Amino acid sequence: LILMGLNMGMSEASAAEKLPPQIQAGEHRLILNGSGVRTKTFLELYVAGLYLTKPNNNSATIIAADEPMALRIQITSGFVSQSSLVDSLEEGFKNTTGGDTREIRKEIEQFRECFKDEIKKGDVFDMVYLPQHGVIVNKNGKFKGAIAGAKFKQALFSIWLSDKPADSVLKQALLTPAKVR
Repeated sequence: LILMGLNMGMSEASAAEKLPPQIQAGEHRLILNGSGVRTKTFLELYVAGLYLTKPNNNSATIIAADEPMALRIQITSGFVSQSSLVDSLEEGFKNTTGGDTREIRKEIEQFRECFKDEIKKGDVFDMVYLPQHGVIVNKNGKFKGAIAGAKFKQALFSIWLSDKPADSVLKQALLTPAKVR
């Protein structure tokens, strides 16, 4: 049990090391706000990083902001499949919309299309929000789709940053600047 705790701690600490300190989004330079590991039943599934134009630890402000930002997900487990990731995202949208996804259903379907190919360990997904374009999804640096609308962006980022996030430990890590940890 102590070994598992130590191992999880090392995973959290190395999360930021697995992600670049900044990414380019169009003409915007986004800096790593915070990063962490998504775990489920003691299994590391992916490393996530939140990129913003400037540091921010207020989840409600980030969710509401109509400004460039990105979420990078780097798959670290062979247990993450295309269907498990899509199902997990669908569950996240249901949680963030109080179970009523009708208002953004068309956008969710467009988003799902971005994840139709096989997903394997090592894959990197960037979900970049640019107000004039919407959420742009890239897989391993290749464009997969764009989903317009601030409402969709708010629901997407809420999966990780809302009051009922997919993983509360990961939420805190995304809101904690890497330099502080």
